[in-house]
Amino acid sequence: MNMGEPKVSTLITFRNVALGTLIVAASLQFLGSRDLFNHYYLHILTIIGMNIILVASLNLVNGYLGEFALGHAGFMAVGAYTAALITLKLPLPALLRLPLSLAGGVIAAGVIGYLVGLVTFKTVGDYLAIVTLGFNMIIVNAIQNIDYVGGPRGLTGIPKETNLMTVALCVVLTYWILRNLVDSIYGRMWLAIRENAIASELIGINVNRIKNLAFTIAAAFAGLAGGLYAEYQQFITPKSFDYLRTTDILVMLYLGGMGSLSGSILGVVVYTLLMEILRNVLGMIAPQLADLRMLISPLILVIIMLTRQYGLMGNREWRWLQPKRKEVGGGDA
Repeated sequence: MNMGEPKVSTLITFRNVALGTLIVAASLQFLGSRDLFNHYYLHILTIIGMNIILVASLNLVNGYLGEFALGHAGFMAVGAYTAALITLKLPLPALLRLPLSLAGGVIAAGVIGYLVGLVTFKTVGDYLAIVTLGFNMIIVNAIQNIDYVGGPRGLTGIPKETNLMTVALCVVLTYWILRNLVDSIYGRMWLAIRENAIASELIGINVNRIKNLAFTIAAAFAGLAGGLYAEYQQFITPKSFDYLRTTDILVMLYLGGMGSLSGSILGVVVYTLLMEILRNVLGMIAPQLADLRMLISPLILVIIMLTRQYGLMGNREWRWLQPKRKEVGGGDA
């Protein structure tokens, strides 16, 4: 008997799930375009995908790095407005419009994130939360006072380039990148800094640079989500990215669990479906009650902090999201 041969794994792999996700998304998009699938459900799935990108990227900073950032919606706004302006103002070929506008949003948000982190990580303590919250407020108020981007009225007439298939592809790409980053030497340095920044510096880690790397990557992916959002909604306003948006992202993050990419998926799905169910249920009772669901969001955050600080999946991963390990074979027996 050859004891050295590795057993055939029956576990679902990330590659299989990713391929299945893209096939399902393409099928649903096709059915929706033929009016054979409910457009409301397509909308919910698309929103879930964009929120997964937002929450998973913020998990790099708040979960794996152990910092507390409050300005993710601001980076989303940078990506959204950059992508929208590229689409509206530049005479691009139809095939290149979406990839170039999304790339522009990613680069703009990443550069802004790098500059914010460059200043912030020179300090210690909770300054990141204060600076990022201030940045979010500055971005929203700045956009409101710039007529070129529509000011408080918002930016309209954005071509609809985003659909469920596009979002699904971006979610798969985001998770592939984040999963490999977390399992890389950078991910291990982020965890080391989270556990003890002083000890990490003593063993030779450039703490500020590594922190800023995580922050920049998170901001760039927030810009990607913003670009997808702008070219899906076709209309964006500064209020779309205010502190309420930041609160929603934080609730989904802490509900799913810190330091867990699986938790990011679970938190987004549970929270988004809960909000939609409450919208429909309360709306059936009385239309004016539908907005009361927004009271649930901060309440969920309070309950999580009091009862289950690690969320639903804190520091745990589904098996298919874990990087594939090579098995070391033995000899014949």
